[in-house]
Amino acid sequence: MSENQVGAAAPQNQSTSLLCRSSFFLTDFCGNLLFCIIGSYLLYFYTDVYGLSVTVTGTLLLLTRVLDAIDAPIWGSIVDHTSSRYGRSRPWFLWLAIPFAVSMWLTFTTPTFLSDTGKIIYAVFTYLIAGIVYSGVQTAITSILPNLSSNHSERMILNTFRMAGGSVGAFISMSFTLPLVGLLGQGNEQLGFSLTVGMFGICVIILLFFAFRHLREQHAEHNEAIPFKDSVRALKNNWPWIILVSVNLFVWICISMRQGTVIYYCKYVLQNEDITSVLNGIQTISSLIAFILMAFVVRFTRKFGALILGAVMVAVGHYGMNLAGDNTALICVVWAIGGFGQGLMCGMPFGMLADTVDYGEYVNKIRAAGFLTAIGSALCIKAGSGLGAFIPTVIMNHYGYVANATQSAESLFGITLCFVYVPIVLCLIIALPMFLYARYEAQEQRIVQELAARNQVQSA
Repeated sequence: MSENQVGAAAPQNQSTSLLCRSSFFLTDFCGNLLFCIIGSYLLYFYTDVYGLSVTVTGTLLLLTRVLDAIDAPIWGSIVDHTSSRYGRSRPWFLWLAIPFAVSMWLTFTTPTFLSDTGKIIYAVFTYLIAGIVYSGVQTAITSILPNLSSNHSERMILNTFRMAGGSVGAFISMSFTLPLVGLLGQGNEQLGFSLTVGMFGICVIILLFFAFRHLREQHAEHNEAIPFKDSVRALKNNWPWIILVSVNLFVWICISMRQGTVIYYCKYVLQNEDITSVLNGIQTISSLIAFILMAFVVRFTRKFGALILGAVMVAVGHYGMNLAGDNTALICVVWAIGGFGQGLMCGMPFGMLADTVDYGEYVNKIRAAGFLTAIGSALCIKAGSGLGAFIPTVIMNHYGYVANATQSAESLFGITLCFVYVPIVLCLIIALPMFLYARYEAQEQRIVQELAARNQVQSA
């Protein structure tokens, strides 16, 4: 019986070892340790270190991100069709560890012998390859979870380890990258970025090899492949999926703008570049707390309400930054509020996408879990991040931003517009559709019962 006919089998009692959980922790730790440098510092690296104009940088980031976004469903298909003695997902930690580290290092390495055109071509190529390889790593991390255990409670424990690992990796990446760039580069930021990312890359290779060694796909599934046309049919009338994916796209536009413009706001508006690492650290810790408390929040707000609450907190945090002036303590407090909100905004869609897969099976009798979640997660992350990096370049260029120079009043307004007011508008766009989602969330228990009854009849 194929996966597009019925849902997953009932879970069995099965727990995993601490070594397995720790290895799963390391997978997302490695992914975020390297890739969060792109989200936090690539825009700054290209304009102020690599030497590209803000207009060229914005166009480059948008085009490469949009092109890169289409690889998400492709990677899902590749992993689903992988056949090896190690399983389907696990071997990709081994096969992609070195390409991931090397491609990220090349992205943040500046070849001094290239012409201006050569630098643009080099930037496009390295950034695109790094994004494609990262998609493979993330697809393997997501797809291996059902095969580590058939116990739903154990899967929740494993997912908690994964998210905690990702948060720790992001914390180290965002908090220590700039200090290490300064320490290793000794005033030469081009050298500093290359050495820092190279050092992180060596750690990632070792840790992904360790994770590969100690993870086991104990219940690898070998279901029939779902025809592409059937996967597309799973979208028909799947309104909760349409709402959630649309919202998640704007979530990642907002997150990308927050992470990409905070260094400009600190450096030029607050005139305190050193506080950037502090705020990035606060952001990561606040988001980690939000991940830990997410289930508790949902008990009181329901899932749609938790996402709305996250958007409101992010908006409050950005408006508070504008009111705080140069009061460092107040800046840290309001940024922590926004960081907690971002954790809710970031984490909720990943859990809710599984519910939209159930809805797609309910209305269309097709369970296209890989296709729906790949578009709803990886594609939204990449396309949203690309737009989130592009929009500030358009605004900052319009208001006359000049890299590594004293900014005019108009340019400072453009930076403030990107960092404070546009994210507030995005939060409003994120929150409003979730009120429509509430009606579908109210049907979830009935849908699960109906699907269970269907599967019981088909299995008879």
